[in-house]
Amino acid sequence: MKHSCHAVGAAPLLTLRRDLPVVALVGNPNSGKSTLFNALTGLQVDTAHYPGTTVEILTGLAARGDRPVVLVDLPGLYTLRGEGEERRVLREILLSGDVDAVIAVVDATNLARHLYLVLELRSLGLPLVVALNMIDLLASQEGRVDVGELERLLGVPVVPTVATAGRGLDELIQKALSAASKPPPPDAFLGPEVGPAVAELSAALEEGPVPPGLSPLPAALSLLEGDPEVTRFYSSQPGGELLLRLAMEAREHLERSLGMPPAVAVAIARHRAAERIARQAMTSGVRRESRLWSLAISPRTGTFFLLAVLAVLFSVLFWGGNFLSTVLSAAWTTAVSPLLQSAVRGLFGEGAAGRTLLWAIDAGLLAALSVGIPYVLTFYILLALLEDTGFLNILAFLADRLMRRFGLHGRAVIPLVAGAGCNVPAIIGTRVLPTMRERTIASTLITLVPCSARTAVILGAVALYLGVLPALALYLIVVGVIATVGWGLGKVLPGRASPLVMEVFPFRRPTMRVLWRKTWARFREFLFVALPLVMAGSLVLGSLYETGLVWRLSRPLAPVVEGWLGLPAVAGLTLVFAVLRKELALQLLVALALVRYGPSAESLRAFLTGRQIFVYALVNTLYIPCIATIAVLGRELGWRRALLISVFTVGLAIAVGGVANRVIQLWG
Repeated sequence: MKHSCHAVGAAPLLTLRRDLPVVALVGNPNSGKSTLFNALTGLQVDTAHYPGTTVEILTGLAARGDRPVVLVDLPGLYTLRGEGEERRVLREILLSGDVDAVIAVVDATNLARHLYLVLELRSLGLPLVVALNMIDLLASQEGRVDVGELERLLGVPVVPTVATAGRGLDELIQKALSAASKPPPPDAFLGPEVGPAVAELSAALEEGPVPPGLSPLPAALSLLEGDPEVTRFYSSQPGGELLLRLAMEAREHLERSLGMPPAVAVAIARHRAAERIARQAMTSGVRRESRLWSLAISPRTGTFFLLAVLAVLFSVLFWGGNFLSTVLSAAWTTAVSPLLQSAVRGLFGEGAAGRTLLWAIDAGLLAALSVGIPYVLTFYILLALLEDTGFLNILAFLADRLMRRFGLHGRAVIPLVAGAGCNVPAIIGTRVLPTMRERTIASTLITLVPCSARTAVILGAVALYLGVLPALALYLIVVGVIATVGWGLGKVLPGRASPLVMEVFPFRRPTMRVLWRKTWARFREFLFVALPLVMAGSLVLGSLYETGLVWRLSRPLAPVVEGWLGLPAVAGLTLVFAVLRKELALQLLVALALVRYGPSAESLRAFLTGRQIFVYALVNTLYIPCIATIAVLGRELGWRRALLISVFTVGLAIAVGGVANRVIQLWG
């Protein structure tokens, strides 16, 4: 299968078609839906906000032979019912008429739980195919699904898949295209009590209009369940009041006879049907839960397991990053730097123009190689490993009690940990939190979490020049600041944390091909975005330095930078540049030191004392990460909250940095 990218903007799905079939991917969280989407599109995807919302929809193009297919990755949900922007968007897209077929992705090892959503989709009468994912994991547990029997019971095609290995994907797309031309009749699996009432109300709807994307049967079911959107539709139609009255009478009659609201009865009937179908279609295996997984989820050992994993991560980052940094720096200064300097001096001479250019193409590139790449690349590999093994899911479970002290629930820890990679997608990830209060607290804390760029600063400055213990001390200070801010916000902002409902699935073996593709998708941003910024920033700083303007521009910063933080005034100027990207500050500072003192191993120590390196990295770590973070804060929380968070973090960084400077001076 060949893959290519389909470029879209923030536009309705209708504009995505371009005469191509549109297939939507729907599934529970942790069903492997995103992995399947990435496998089909080759991770070359586009992100667009659904019009009028903050919900992002991923789209990509999967080319099967000569017939490309537009794939739409919809938010992972357990049910189509309930409140929330993501549920509304998902239903609106599915019922828009723009989707030709739906692929429901289910976890074969947890079939009964995942079939509930399939039955909901089935009741809408949509062209549907089931992707029976993770069959390799089921087989390892000695379980088996009779695919033919499952197809017969559901009444829709079922395709076994292994998304991580690319198995079954061609057949899946082919059956989705075939299903688009012959959608199944809606069958709600409602049981003997609710079914006749739905059929009777459906007959009354036959003569009149029905909501877009629905036939009379699912429209009747939605009315009985009290769906607000369908109710609003009929309230605006001629003769709709009569139909709404019939629906109300049927709902009241069912509630009296069943002793519960029809929506509850429907949910119970679907759960029973899902369990019955799973029981008939599959042979249960022996679920082998590893000793490691048991230790990870145990309340007694989980915390120690978490600390052990974090210790391993830090060690790999420290030793692995330092090793790569040393190798790259030595190779550059030995083989590349002399050639670049000779070429530039030969073309531009020994004057200011040549020296300024060397800031960018020699010192700037060396700074990026020795500081950015070793730590950023290493961190992204580790983050992908945590995601693909399922450790982040267990982390949410373990952290629930701790998160409640900050007015959040355990799921908030997932975007917080993801913020260690990049704050921008982590803040977008706070959409999983149900209230604006929780999203505000979580987003504020995420801006304080050291992202990969700030990790590069900590490890490339503190760990490299001062050692591992000062780097650990800096991380502990940042963790303490995050905990204090979280506790304070939890007390100040009114409200309480919502309850946590989630699955905790066993560890999964990552696939190296998927892991590397995910790492590369993140790392290429550094190469294509950060690297040009580093070179451009080095060029600007070089021109300021060579002309002497750097000292004039840094002078207004002197009272705070020199007086309070105890840093050279020029270091404050590099901190201002860091609003573009955090690693830019250190890389510019390294470039400055390289120009002034040459490419010696102790170049940064020749420019700054150990105390100054520590304070510089601490301040750089704490204040607002970058302009991209400010932009996404404004988009997600509103510009007033974004401005308050930005100003707060700058003030916090200056305050904590100044205190650290004084304490280190007192302790010598």
